Amino acid sequence: MLDPEEPRPYLSSFLDRHGRRRWRYRRAGKTVSLPGTPGEPEFQAAYTAAVEGRKHVPAKVLAHPSSALPGSFKAAWKKVLASPEWLRHDEATKAKNTRLAEEFLKLRLVADHPAVWGDMLVRDLKRRHIKDILARFAATPHKAKHLLVAIRKMIYAALDEEWIETDPTWKLSYRPEYKGWRAWTDDERAKFEARWPPGTTPRTAYGLALWLGNRRSDVARVKWSWFDFRKGTVTIEQKKGGKTLVLPLTPMLRDIVQPLERKGEFVLMTAYGEPFSEKSLTGRMADWTKSAEMPKGCTMHGLRKSLGKMLAETGSTTRQLMETLGHDNIEHAELYSREAEQQRLARDAMTRLTRGLQPKKPRG
Repeated sequence: MLDPEEPRPYLSSFLDRHGRRRWRYRRAGKTVSLPGTPGEPEFQAAYTAAVEGRKHVPAKVLAHPSSALPGSFKAAWKKVLASPEWLRHDEATKAKNTRLAEEFLKLRLVADHPAVWGDMLVRDLKRRHIKDILARFAATPHKAKHLLVAIRKMIYAALDEEWIETDPTWKLSYRPEYKGWRAWTDDERAKFEARWPPGTTPRTAYGLALWLGNRRSDVARVKWSWFDFRKGTVTIEQKKGGKTLVLPLTPMLRDIVQPLERKGEFVLMTAYGEPFSEKSLTGRMADWTKSAEMPKGCTMHGLRKSLGKMLAETGSTTRQLMETLGHDNIEHAELYSREAEQQRLARDAMTRLTRGLQPKKPRG
């Protein structure tokens, strides 16, 4: 701190209308307002500039790109990344949530203002803010739903740190109409099987997706070591969630893998002897279905839906569906069972109605 009592020529002060003392440099009819009070570095720098006849330019304070204001959403996201719950996520889940979280942190509060949500304090978040954010993504409702999940991770971190006392998104439901990937019809499956016989790469990919009922990330990396032909089982460690499933080696699945030549570690191989990537497998399935003159919408994930639909229609319980398909959320499994149950109940109800209305035929 500089000496506030040091004599400074041409310096004077006055009280402003708020009763606050202000300082100024006055010389030769020119007046320069000075910030702060005598003895402070900012004041001294401005006074020196006035004496030397130059303009005082205050030093800019630049925030480091990785810095985060305590209690802000950026700080909350850092807490999320260090949490045990986050470390247990698989890499695909981490990548998706990171992408969504970073988009939120850079999202402007309003379109014509530079302030972004990452610098805002979590305690200032209101329900109306969340609704406004979700409304911005109305054209991509499923992205909005997942974005809300990412924001909630930061809110939970703030609750743990006691930066806030309540969750502003409590019971805030955002459930866009769900269509997703549809199951293949019986006719579509028949067309594909007629075009691609057992032993071909398209039929192998199709059979693994349908009779294992797993995601493309697991179908792309099915290994021969997963099969125990003596015990009649297939053991899968799912990429998403890391859940281990022990599934029966059904006759339908045997018919798919038995004609294949074991050329390497993976069951499904490209023409170059390499395993398929997830994205390439999606593109190739689109080509294979087009070659079979099938309509658009017959996707790899649709085969997983097909198995779930068949299981439900043959009487599988919701729990059995969960353990076969690897669902952790009962709501996903119930999508199949509810549809099958609705059809069965409607059929039974109409059958009883028909029997009651139709006249009985006389005997003899």
